[in-house]
Amino acid sequence: MSGAQPKAAVIAGCIGVVAEVSLEALEKRQAQGWLHKIERDLDRVIRRIREAKRTKKAVSIGYHGNVVSLWERLVEEKEKTGELLVDLGSDQTSCHNPYNGGYYPVQLEYVEAQEVLAMEPDRFRSLVQASLVRQVAAINKLAESGMFFWDYGNAFLLEARRAGADVGVQGDATGLNFRYPSYVQDIMGDIFSLGFGPFRWVCTSGSPDDLHVTDQLAVRIMEDILAEGVPPVVEAQYLDNLRWIREAGQHHLVVGSQARILYSDRVGRTRLALAFNSSVRDGTLQAPVVISRDHHDVSGADSPYRETSNITDGSAFTADMAVQNCIGDSFRGATWVALHNGGGVGWGEVVNGGFGLVLDGTEAAAQKAALMLSWDVSNGVARRCWSGNKKALLATKIAMKEVALLRVTLPHEVEDEEVLKNLLPH
Repeated sequence: MSGAQPKAAVIAGCIGVVAEVSLEALEKRQAQGWLHKIERDLDRVIRRIREAKRTKKAVSIGYHGNVVSLWERLVEEKEKTGELLVDLGSDQTSCHNPYNGGYYPVQLEYVEAQEVLAMEPDRFRSLVQASLVRQVAAINKLAESGMFFWDYGNAFLLEARRAGADVGVQGDATGLNFRYPSYVQDIMGDIFSLGFGPFRWVCTSGSPDDLHVTDQLAVRIMEDILAEGVPPVVEAQYLDNLRWIREAGQHHLVVGSQARILYSDRVGRTRLALAFNSSVRDGTLQAPVVISRDHHDVSGADSPYRETSNITDGSAFTADMAVQNCIGDSFRGATWVALHNGGGVGWGEVVNGGFGLVLDGTEAAAQKAALMLSWDVSNGVARRCWSGNKKALLATKIAMKEVALLRVTLPHEVEDEEVLKNLLPH
C-alpha cells in the first residue's frame, strides 16, 4: 500500500479501507500519521465500517490481509444482509509486475508466498492468475449491486484479462477498453486536456517555513487567476486546487523533503515558478526551489493503459509525446531531464519523461521557467486537441492568444459522423 490512499480518503471525508499483506508497511504508515487504524480480523473491519457510516466520521482502516479476502467478505455481507458497504472501489496492487512480488495471491500467506515465489515461480504465476480471477468475480458482483469501480492504470485489468477474468468489452478491437473505465478515461483525461496536472516543488533549504511561504504564494496566485476570470470548466479546477493548497499544511503530508504537489495548468505553473524565483531573489525564501512534475501528467507519459488511454485517434500506442517533451524541455533550459520506461504500468507498456529546474533567483532562471513550462504543458494539450478532445481545443485556443509564439494546427471537426462510419470497416 501507499499512504496516499488512506490519507486522501480522510481528506475527502470518506471511510477508506486499504488491504496490505505486509504488517511492516501498515505500521510504517500508521506511525507516519497516514493511517488511523490497523485491523487483522475481517469481522472487526466490517464493524468499523458500519460504525463510521453510522457516525459519519471520516476514517482510514488498514486491513492486514489479502485484498481478495476483503473483496469477497464485502460480497458476503451484501448477500447476507442486503447492505452494500462500499460505494467506490479501485485496485492499486503493483500489477505492472504481478509475478515478481507486485501481487500476492490470496491462496498463500505472506511469508509462504515469498517462499513459493523464490522456489516455484511457475506455481506462483498460476496462483496469481487464479487469485486475479477470484478478485474480479467479487468486484463484478459488487459493481452489479451499485459500487462504482474504476481502474487505476496499474495494469490490474490488463493482467486480469490475461488471466482469463471477466473484464472484457464485447466488440472492442483496440485492446484499450475494459468492463470498467480507467480513471483517465473517466475523469483525468479531461483534466489533463485542460492542461492541469501534478506540478511539484521542493524547498532546498529543508525549512518548513519556506514550504509555508510557497503555500501562501500559491494561494495568492490562484486567487488572482480566479479574480481575473477563467472559463467555468477551468474555474472548477482552480477552486478544487485552491481548497487543497489552503488545507495542505494541516494534513501533515511531508515525510521527507519539504515538498508540495499542486494540480495546476500552464498559467498557474508559470506564475508559481516566477513567484518562487522572485522570492528566492529577494530573500523571502532562504534557498533555491526546484520545480518538477509527476510523469503522470498532461504530456509526461505515452501510456495507452493509463495517461493516454483517452486519446482515441489511433495514436495511443505511439511514444513520441514523452520523448518530444523531455528533449524540448532540455532545449528550453531544464536543469536536468529524464526519459524512462514502465512507470506505474510495466516495462514495454509506457514511455515516461520528466524534468527538474532549479529556481535560483536569477533572471535566467525566470526566462527558462516561462519558456520551458509553456512547452511542457502545451505539447500534451495539443496532442489531446488533435485527438478531438473539446476541452483540449479550448485550452489550446486560450494558450495561442496568451503566448505570442505558440502556433498549433487546430483539428477540423467532422460534421457528419455517419461519413466516418461508412468509410471505416465494421
